[in-house]
Order: sequence, then C-alpha cells, then structure tokens
Amino acid sequence: MNLDDFSDLIERPDSGMRRDAEERRERLMVPPGALGRLDELSEWLSAAQASVPVKAIDQPRVVLFAGDHGVAELGVSGRESGTAHQLVRAVLEGASPVAVLARRMGVPVRSVDAGLDCDPELLPAEVVRHRVRRGSGRIDVEDALTVEEAEQAVRLGMAIADEEADSGTDLVVLGDLSVGGTTPAATLIAALCGTDASVVTGRGGANIDDLAWMRKCAAIRDALRRARPVLGDQLELLAAVGGADLAAMTGFLLQSAVRRMPVILDGVVSAACALVAQRAAFRAPDWWLAGQVSGEPAQTKALDRMALNPLLDHGVTVGEGTGALLALPLVQASAALAAELPERTQPVGATRTDASGGGSH
Repeated sequence: MNLDDFSDLIERPDSGMRRDAEERRERLMVPPGALGRLDELSEWLSAAQASVPVKAIDQPRVVLFAGDHGVAELGVSGRESGTAHQLVRAVLEGASPVAVLARRMGVPVRSVDAGLDCDPELLPAEVVRHRVRRGSGRIDVEDALTVEEAEQAVRLGMAIADEEADSGTDLVVLGDLSVGGTTPAATLIAALCGTDASVVTGRGGANIDDLAWMRKCAAIRDALRRARPVLGDQLELLAAVGGADLAAMTGFLLQSAVRRMPVILDGVVSAACALVAQRAAFRAPDWWLAGQVSGEPAQTKALDRMALNPLLDHGVTVGEGTGALLALPLVQASAALAAELPERTQPVGATRTDASGGGSH
C-alpha cells in the first residue's frame, strides 16, 4: 500500500459550484458580509455537495476511533495507562460530554476499537470487532505498530468511511478516545513540521502537571529520533510513531475525501492524522473543517500548515470529538441560511441607484 496513490483519487470540491454559491449569496436580502464566516461555510458546503442552493445537513454522524498507547506507561497522560476502554464505555452509556451533546442534537455516535488494551468482552462486539491489535507500542523505544498492522489500520479507517458514505452520512464529526494519544500526535506533527519536541508538547485532555509535561517532552524527543528516518513514507511513519487509532483515522480522512464526505476535525489527534493525510494527498484538506482550538500547541501548528481556521475557541480540552460536535450547529446554520433566505426582487445596482437619487458614478 502506498498512501501517495490517494493524490490521484482525491479531487477538490467543485469550484464552479462555489462561484455559483457566491453569486447566489450576492442576491440574498441580507447584505453580503453581514453573516460573516457563515457565508464562507455555506459556500464551502455548496462546493463539497456540488449543489446550489446548499443542501441541509440531515445525516451527520460522530465517529470516534479508540486506542491505548504504550507511551502512557511513562506517566505522560492524566489518565492511567490502558484505560481508554473506560472512555468508550462512558460514551456508550451516554455519560461523556460528547454523548450528552450528541443526544441533545440527535446525532448518532459510532465508536470503533482500533487498538484498545482491554479484554474484548468488556465492550460490545460491534465496537471491538475491528481491533487491529491490543494497544500500540511505546513509541520512545519501539514501533507503535508493524507496517502490516499500520496498513490494516489504514484499511480499517477506509472501510469505516465507505460504510458511512454508503449509508448516507453527509458530514462526519471525527474524534478519538485514547489514553496517551496526544503524545504520538505531537510527535507526528513535530516530525512533519520539522520542529522540536518542546514546541509541540501540550498538557493533554486531562491536563498533566509540570513533571508529567517534562516526561512527555522527553518521550516525544526520543520518538522524533525514530520518526525522522521514515519521514518519506507515511505508512512507515504511522507504524513507527503513530498507533492503530491514528492510522485508522488517517485512512478514514483520506477515504472520506475520496468519497466527497466533509469532516469536522476535533483536537490534536485528528489534526495530526489530517497532516499525515495531507502529506499523502495535498487536496484532501479541502474536505475538512477545523472544529475548535483545543489549546494544544501541536494542533495550532498542524492547522496552520493545512491553512485550516478553527470555527470555535471556547477552551474545550476534553477531546472525544466534543469541540468538533459543538461546531456542527454552526455549519448546519450556515446551510439553512444560505438555502432559505429569500433573494432580492431587484438587482443590487438598481437598489443603490434609487437610494442615492439616481445617476451613476
């Protein structure tokens, strides 16, 4: 498998439709610019859907990839190593922030076990049946995955994207359920952006203390040494310093772009996977929105590299797709306004002439 092949498969959203959407926006009763960024969002959606007027987002879906990371054994996470299955259980029981919001919004949530370190019996068969391996390796001293496992995980993500697109999902909110996941995410971003570990090391969703931050920074520095020799091959990079959940998310993002299915990214983990995917297919980021600022320095670096401007900045660090889901109503509002606001009954020029008492300038 060569991820570079995706470059030929992914097209940009329809630029002609985007121009048509911009022209239609000029004709609406509400003055151009008065809706701010909502105009830009609706035009992006029009291009993605190849539809003017834009269609309502009727079947959004939250997709969460779950995994444990061996590097969490070093005390780099606010959560105990090997406990990501508890995050999955909380989502299934409706007791996590993303589950509460999804229930309120009427959006279904799908959890996919790519690499949890727990007995499969602890979770429903539907969640665990895709698992690539039990936990990912400790990336400071060993590979997260074999190259074969990395390919299997990428193909898993592709298959999930196909299932969603085939079932009519018209927009995906993408998140992760991981313990230790921000460490490989920061490593991938530092490697791809050519920066030092200290520049990308954040506090994680569970907000670690200074000592844990120093351990995390050291782990990322060690992992970076292992990442640099394989920078030319995205699959080998994911195997060396990624993880089963990250590789699956990368495959999901690439195949979603192939299938023309828009995705809202959540925090630093989805941003890292998006950056790897961009390295494989430069047009792919045209299909994604950045949902929110997570406060992780690595996320900011990745989004800057992809020229993605986050929709929200509310200081939400909980992860699990929560911040991206909060951005969904904004995207839905932009579609509704663009589709349902009435057009002017006379040209803009005529209106201006009447208002100014006639004459041209």
